Amino acid sequence: MKNVVFLPCRKGSERVPNKNTRDFANVKGGLLAIKLQQLLDAKFVDKIVLSSNDEQVLEIGNSFKNDKVFAVERPDSLGSSATSTDDLINYVPELIDKGTVIWTHVTSPFITGKMYDKMISKYYENLKDFDSLMSVTALRKFIWDKNEPVNYDRNIEKWPRTQTLTPLYEVNSGVFIADISIYQQKKDRIGKKTFLYELSEKEAFDIDWQDDFEMAEIFYQKFVEKCLD
Repeated sequence: MKNVVFLPCRKGSERVPNKNTRDFANVKGGLLAIKLQQLLDAKFVDKIVLSSNDEQVLEIGNSFKNDKVFAVERPDSLGSSATSTDDLINYVPELIDKGTVIWTHVTSPFITGKMYDKMISKYYENLKDFDSLMSVTALRKFIWDKNEPVNYDRNIEKWPRTQTLTPLYEVNSGVFIADISIYQQKKDRIGKKTFLYELSEKEAFDIDWQDDFEMAEIFYQKFVEKCLD
């Protein structure tokens, strides 16, 4: 069975101009080049479908000259800030007709090839009980709605130790893994029973704002230096 990455990378980031392709931590091709190399480093990735309506993104994708990388031009109607995730999910079966889909983003530069392999392996290990996998970050903090706590009971203990709180899980959008049939039949990127794969806050760091971009550059340089030690 083929493991196919779907890597959406639209044109025109509003909060961080040229976020996907501008130089990042002195890396030419930026976040996109880093992510493509991480995916190529993953042993269990058979194919990478890079979907974009950005000419520079497609150019960088083609520059890798690797038969695993397929840079596919996306219709502009599916490449604006108004495009919903649901619209993009419905588009995936037009590009991928069989196999397991690994949906990920260039804005998660700390998810490495080895981590993708671990998550893909975990997905297959749990197929008897789960039909999909989604990366999450555990929240062990004091979480309130407008009126009261939602993850602890102040009638029992007003300020419990955070280690003892029942965790809630934030969908960090790092990785979604499911068979293409789920996209085709359920119009979704996860199924009815999803395995929650926990990432640390650092691993799940997502670049959405300019401050995120600048902090991630610092973290990434230290991350690379540590890997080289």
